[in-house]
Amino acid sequence: MSFQKMDRNFQSKKGKSFHIENGHDGRPFAVLIAEAMQAEWGETPSARKEVGRITRANERTVRNWFDGHNGPSGENLVSLVRHSDAVLETVLGLSGRQYLLPVAGILGLRDQLDALVHAIDDLRVH
Repeated sequence: MSFQKMDRNFQSKKGKSFHIENGHDGRPFAVLIAEAMQAEWGETPSARKEVGRITRANERTVRNWFDGHNGPSGENLVSLVRHSDAVLETVLGLSGRQYLLPVAGILGLRDQLDALVHAIDDLRVH
């Protein structure tokens, strides 16, 4: 029995990419997100478990994200952006909104300063 050329494809094509004009060399979305995740969390099994806890995704799914085989869905991407400046930078770059990067940096700096003020206040009490 031979297969017809018009048979249904059961596996999606890998390497979906955006039409990007902003210098990401046409690399696929999944690869760019994987690089950002590796920069933020590293490539260890504990990093993958941490991302799994953040997104509530299963271990195999997270491994595929880290390996760049698949990209996270919208809901999971929002969770990653909430916890990772590197993923946020990548998403802003892909969307052509690089001009928002300084704003994101300033907001992150505010959080760091707030934590520092609390640490100083704790030292005063003791």
